[in-house]
Amino acid sequence: MAKTLRRTAAFTALAKALMTGARGGPSIGKRVAALPRMIKASAKGEYDGGMRVAMMAAATAYVVSPIDFIPEAALLVVGLADDAVMIAWLAGSVLSETARFLEWEKERAAVLPGSVVS
Repeated sequence: MAKTLRRTAAFTALAKALMTGARGGPSIGKRVAALPRMIKASAKGEYDGGMRVAMMAAATAYVVSPIDFIPEAALLVVGLADDAVMIAWLAGSVLSETARFLEWEKERAAVLPGSVVS
């Protein structure tokens, strides 16, 4: 019973941290909502994260693809480990790139559009 309560408390704390944004950063909801805007801005060439977004898309395709470079059925633990490493890299990349994109959006909104006259 005590184990269940501790586990429930841990998951509740984790959910709260994810929703409010750990260490003062953006919450997971803000980061997920920023993904389509980030992809669109990268495709237009407005945001300089094009190569990073392409690498994240490739990693996502690798993880969800039924074709795997190291098959799980043949190599068991090693086959699952390559997917776990890819998912960990992808999660870290998405977190850092969305934080960077949101900061870029904030700075961009602070700049008034116009032209410089010299």
